[in-house]
Amino acid sequence: MSENLEYFKNIIQKNGYEFTLQKRIILKTILESKTHLKVKEIYEKIKHKNIGIATIYRNLKVFNELGIVKKLNVNGVSYYEMKIFSKKPLHVHFKCSKCNKIMDIDSLKLNLAYLKLNECVEKENDLEIYDLNIMFVGLCSQCKKKIKD
Repeated sequence: MSENLEYFKNIIQKNGYEFTLQKRIILKTILESKTHLKVKEIYEKIKHKNIGIATIYRNLKVFNELGIVKKLNVNGVSYYEMKIFSKKPLHVHFKCSKCNKIMDIDSLKLNLAYLKLNECVEKENDLEIYDLNIMFVGLCSQCKKKIKD
């Protein structure tokens, strides 16, 4: 964990920002999370450390601009996840329309299909693609089971 924070510190400082205690705490909270977090969820985890919600928003904006975190907007609600060190640089998201849980879809077949699609779009449109946001929406297995029961 500490070597990851040192890596982030270097990225942040190289881009002219100070690596404050607040930045460290917010990053550590997101790194330790195994899920996609809303700002209010991050705030609930660290408010006892006297970090306000405005500070969280400001720092997440910086992290997003620097490519450290990825912001997912689902129905007007922003969720954040680590982009660097996620070990899944290509992954698709699924949002359950009933329980609102967001999950990563980790599939080698899907990643290969994405790479082909990416190459096709780049060639046909003379583009260079750096990132993607694909969100499937439906019912997760738990909610599907509840409906069947």
